[in-house]
Amino acid sequence: MRSGSEEPVPLHEEFIYCCGAATHVLKCGPWKDLSKDESKNLPRLLFMIIPGNPGLAGYYRTFIQALYCGLNQQYPVWVVSHAGHCKPPSGMEMIEDTDIKELEDVFGLNGQVEHKLNFLRKNVSKDIKLVLIAHSIGCYITLEMMKRASELQVLRSVLLFPTIERMAQSPQGKLMTPLLCKLRYALYMPVYLLSFLPEGVKASLVRFALRGMKTCDESSITTSINLFSVDCIANILYMASQEMMKVVERDSTTIKQNLKKLIFYYGTGDSWCPQHYYDEIKMDFPDGDIRLCEKGLRHAFVLDASKEMAAMITDWLQDDLTKL
Repeated sequence: MRSGSEEPVPLHEEFIYCCGAATHVLKCGPWKDLSKDESKNLPRLLFMIIPGNPGLAGYYRTFIQALYCGLNQQYPVWVVSHAGHCKPPSGMEMIEDTDIKELEDVFGLNGQVEHKLNFLRKNVSKDIKLVLIAHSIGCYITLEMMKRASELQVLRSVLLFPTIERMAQSPQGKLMTPLLCKLRYALYMPVYLLSFLPEGVKASLVRFALRGMKTCDESSITTSINLFSVDCIANILYMASQEMMKVVERDSTTIKQNLKKLIFYYGTGDSWCPQHYYDEIKMDFPDGDIRLCEKGLRHAFVLDASKEMAAMITDWLQDDLTKL
């Protein structure tokens, strides 16, 4: 498989309501609708990205393009934002104006799980197999999806830098938990004031915040401007506060039941899931495909290593794809 292409990558962007919440979807490939059972042109396989937090689809733009090209443009690659983790376009509200309440607490951690399942049920034919590629808290969401919806035809789940246990006890969790659980409301006013800045100034602030990186993906710069939206940042911080409280014990039962479908990829210097978490899960599941990063990639790989990560994943999945 090739790792890239000089041809323009077909990229379709849409904002929809899912479970009543604004949702940003990016789709690589010519397949825009995978819900019609009678279509003869449906692909056999969909690659779906479950993001971390912040769960803005734009952070994964370069990643899905690189992955799509690495797969020889044979399969659609979609990324679905978390509910409310986007700044809706003009004329679209964060919550759908309807009397029907589709899901209680859609912006919470449990709601985000149901949000992804609801998206699949409404937008993807049951006949299509899935490769779920999850990042950070997306790995917890993916395991929950597999637990709650065993009917999903999951070929593989690739769990990148998985925050699936003891988040509040991790080095970063110990630092962030008091802020997220007790002081997050104090952040809303400065974000509100910054939201009035011109777009160019916002972009300059983002570049300044990311100045320590040798190379930074340009799509990460433009996507980060969404973080100046109070509604967006409120949903992000609310979900993060629930992560600290609810992601405690690793779901070893679900992992054991799906072990042959799972690939874990841990970082060596990851302050959200430190290396001893890797050591312990490796000991508990010696037959699992559990890998430790040898390239020094950061937890937020989408900021500067999207293409490198996409190339590794296409290499890992070659055997699975040849059997289709």
